Amino acid sequence: MSRFPGFPIETQAFLRELRENNTREFFADNRARFDEVIKAPALEWVSAMGARLKTLDPDIVVDTRLNGSGSLMRWTRDTRFSKDKSPYKVNIAMMWWHGAGKKMQHPAFGMQISPDDAGLMAGMFQFPKPMLEAYRQAVLDDELGEALIDTARAVEAAGYSLSGLHYKTTPRGYDKEHPRAEWLKYNILHAGGHGISPSVIASPELIDVCYDSFEKLAPIHHWLVAVQERYGGV
Repeated sequence: MSRFPGFPIETQAFLRELRENNTREFFADNRARFDEVIKAPALEWVSAMGARLKTLDPDIVVDTRLNGSGSLMRWTRDTRFSKDKSPYKVNIAMMWWHGAGKKMQHPAFGMQISPDDAGLMAGMFQFPKPMLEAYRQAVLDDELGEALIDTARAVEAAGYSLSGLHYKTTPRGYDKEHPRAEWLKYNILHAGGHGISPSVIASPELIDVCYDSFEKLAPIHHWLVAVQERYGGV
């Protein structure tokens, strides 16, 4: 398996410049640099890290399309409903997901490289309505419900915390006295963290550092995969 050499030092330097000059004129003038220090290494990284992630989940999707449907998120921002009209994202975001179809509808491993550091995640950033129902059924399921608690403990023991607690009360129609009622207040489920330094991002050790974290986050991914396999949710 080929080793990823690390992102060029110029990758985050470009992101910092873009953060200060987030205009179409700047991007047009620096398109060749963008292709060299952002797009090309990002595509190489998607393939290299994806190959490693297949040892955690053989069915993980590694998609190098650049139209927004692949592992790499779009570079441009959707400004239609935002007060911030800056046209470009100042990070490199990507996902490797389990299951055919749209990446946001499946459990996934994700990464974001910002101008200052990088962060990782595992889980789902949004539950479509069928997945929310499947999740709630899984919480009530004695086997999967207890597995969720074990998953949370494992992730917390590794230094991460779960995100997704949304509702103040148990959703209507569910028993407030259920032993796992608190988990019914979640409307998404993921965990992760930031803090991967620029020196690591620019070095060959990046892939091992990320794999180690993804391995610790994998229980969330596998639990959500089990939910979809038992209850659907897509």
